[in-house]
Amino acid sequence: MIEIDVRGLSCPIPVVKTKQAMEKHPGQTILVLLESQVSKENVIRLAQNQGYNSQVEQKQQEYRLILEPKPK
Repeated sequence: MIEIDVRGLSCPIPVVKTKQAMEKHPGQTILVLLESQVSKENVIRLAQNQGYNSQVEQKQQEYRLILEPKPK
């Protein structure tokens, strides 16, 4: 699993870093750590557009997004 920690970064950086990880590691599950509601929504939108399922876990003010490629 690829892990990306974008806590403390504002958009569009979390989306850009997630997209780079998707391109560098196609077919891999990606864990994105973030703390912004807006960033969470934008990364989920990117994941859907790129063919990934997303699962969200929330602990206090932080989010863990697990992005898994959809089977083809």
